[in-house]
Amino acid sequence: MIHTRKSALAVLLLFCMAATPVARKRVVFFDDFSGKALDRSKWNVEVSGIHVNDELQGYVDSSATIYLENNALVLRPLYSPGFVSKDGQHFDFVSGRINTKGKFDFKYGTAEARIRLSEGQGLWPAWWMLGNGEWPATGEVDIMEYVGEKDWASAAVHGPGYSGGKGPVAKAYFEKGNGVTQWHIYAVDWTPDSLIFKYDGRKMFGISKTFIAPKGKWAFDNNKYLILNFAVGGVYPAKVNGIKEPYYGLSASTLGKIRRREARMWVDLVKVTQD
Repeated sequence: MIHTRKSALAVLLLFCMAATPVARKRVVFFDDFSGKALDRSKWNVEVSGIHVNDELQGYVDSSATIYLENNALVLRPLYSPGFVSKDGQHFDFVSGRINTKGKFDFKYGTAEARIRLSEGQGLWPAWWMLGNGEWPATGEVDIMEYVGEKDWASAAVHGPGYSGGKGPVAKAYFEKGNGVTQWHIYAVDWTPDSLIFKYDGRKMFGISKTFIAPKGKWAFDNNKYLILNFAVGGVYPAKVNGIKEPYYGLSASTLGKIRRREARMWVDLVKVTQD
């Protein structure tokens, strides 16, 4: 009799488990860049007017710096001595930067992108998110930054009291032969109390609301929009490589690569999901 009751309970439990719906993630943003041109219903193309971090490029809306190729977005910096930005500043490089501000933002979920990069000291492509208000009060989430060391990429966060050089940051080192020049999925899982960064599905860095509390206000309880850009030189690359000539943070060999139009950032997927 005891055996029969246990068997009945087991059957009931299995039935209940089978009847319980499995939690699924809902896709709230998706782009696989399979069209003929950048989908401007999803993305804005930024044009220079705000210049930060001592970067060397001006951003332009051009098919030479932003284009689609083989079902992938390509961002490409170019050598363009004498370029004058719309606010009258002079640059020797132009490049591409796109965002979803005003078209898509979200709060909590998973943001991921599949990306492949060119190698080169002083290149600074990035995949990241910003809040809609003033920086750093509304927060910055750097899912992937690369500054020319082919065996690693980094993730970081910035907010009030922990921005710039004070922002928590971590590097992820890749296996030999599988560096940034190969395809990788760079993602962040964002909850009300934490940000967990994952590269190819493996956790590489995480911060919590409790960890941030002594540093300043938690800046990750508001909507964020998506950004993909390709910067050249500037503070972060120079801090890592110590290069000052021929340009700040940019090596001579990388300059040659840019002049030959060989530096690129390929993105074949951007996706945001929520529970």
